[in-house]
Amino acid sequence: MSRILLQGGRLVDPASEHDAVTDVLIEDETIEAVGDADARGAEVLDCEGLVIAPGFVDLHAHLREPGREDAETVETGSRAAALGGFTAICAMPNTDPVADTLAVILEVRNLADKAGLVDVHPAAAITRGLEGERITEIAEMAQAGVRMFTDDHNCVQSAQVMRMALEYAKAFDVVISQHAQEATLSEGWQMHEGYHSALLGLRGVPGEAEAVIVARDLLLAGLTGGRLHVTHTSSALSVDLVRGGKGRGLRVTADVTPHHLTFSAEDLQDYDTNLRVNPPLRTPEDRDALRAAARDGTIDAVATDHAPHAVEDKEVEFDQARPGTTGLETALSATLEALDGDLPAVVARMSSSPASILGLLDEHGGPVTPGRPANLAVFDPAAEWTAGERPFASKGRNSAFLGRTLRGRVLHTIRRGDFTVRDGEATR
Repeated sequence: MSRILLQGGRLVDPASEHDAVTDVLIEDETIEAVGDADARGAEVLDCEGLVIAPGFVDLHAHLREPGREDAETVETGSRAAALGGFTAICAMPNTDPVADTLAVILEVRNLADKAGLVDVHPAAAITRGLEGERITEIAEMAQAGVRMFTDDHNCVQSAQVMRMALEYAKAFDVVISQHAQEATLSEGWQMHEGYHSALLGLRGVPGEAEAVIVARDLLLAGLTGGRLHVTHTSSALSVDLVRGGKGRGLRVTADVTPHHLTFSAEDLQDYDTNLRVNPPLRTPEDRDALRAAARDGTIDAVATDHAPHAVEDKEVEFDQARPGTTGLETALSATLEALDGDLPAVVARMSSSPASILGLLDEHGGPVTPGRPANLAVFDPAAEWTAGERPFASKGRNSAFLGRTLRGRVLHTIRRGDFTVRDGEATR
């Protein structure tokens, strides 16, 4: 029997509305006590000045395996996630072969079990081959425990296909996650359309290309009663639409990435390919709207869109670079800065809310109370570090935050009572 006492940390637990300095006692895989506890025989960890939170949950991470093991594997991505304080992540289906069958889903699960670092919940494709035409076997995969379906960075262009997907979502209580990007408005895009695209001589895509699809899909969610999730929301227009949809009682949730909360199109003047992301970075006004929506809960979750790439895919001309940035190891710091250090909001957007969206509240996202699984993150909100000063655990080196001084660092990640990260180092 193992006993660990997290002593004197600030427990920030939105699910139980607990925000106070206290002790948390862990016995084997579960939380034994919060507050006064019989700590005899326990290993004591001094958490003074640190924050204890339910482990983080990421709704959108690319682990690349099977197919692009040169860019990332389930093991290396899981290790990066653990170092970022995550105890559960949702792996995207744009693998090779595509995760559009149960066989591929089971392969990813088996790889995650072998790694033993985070709980990996593979998302399945909405359509076969991510081609937007034929619906996958949603029923079979939902019955096998798949919780989210998405064509990832391929927007489902057909309203009829999207309607069918949302109808399945209602029948099997799963989530349909949409990358909202209307094809004819975004063909050949390289960055956000506006002053800076004209200045830099790059082809732009307007925020309306996203908003058109968000508006359509909200109407379809109302028609079908299915659960719609708008992933990596990037524009103020989309924020207003999601807010309106929630006001009408639609079953809609949304996430935003740390990089969209941090950067804007103005930051592309050096043609840094690490800032070429999909959807593109938009205006400072869009960024401010995203921050406000993340603080007030209109945007439910911060999701990393962790997208590692091989070096040769980024060290090219800007318009030729593959979009995406890594994000698992920098997510906490970036979100803390973007939300002005609002710890309850940060923990809610990174833990309890995404856990709720994925249906993981039995194990992740809190509440941190006796009898619950001990899935926790312990971090120093004041610790400063420079991204890239030591190698990332991810194979991807394409971080938008490379060289940036960040504040807030995970010291311990605990998954079912077991340290996956201790004193800022992965345990395996």
